[in-house]
Amino acid sequence: MTLAETAAYLRTPVATLRYWRHLGLGPAGFRLGRRVIYRRGDVDRWLSERQDAETC
Repeated sequence: MTLAETAAYLRTPVATLRYWRHLGLGPAGFRLGRRVIYRRGDVDRWLSERQDAETC
């Protein structure tokens, strides 16, 4: 998924997703040329980990 698609999927502004990436807090992504790409499985895993951390 592209940065914009991932932001829409997470219902988060693109700028927030960029900031999380800068801080190393967001889902794992990788650069493909000039684009940052996220795998849906990585995004879902990151969401699950955040949910598990908040319920502890």
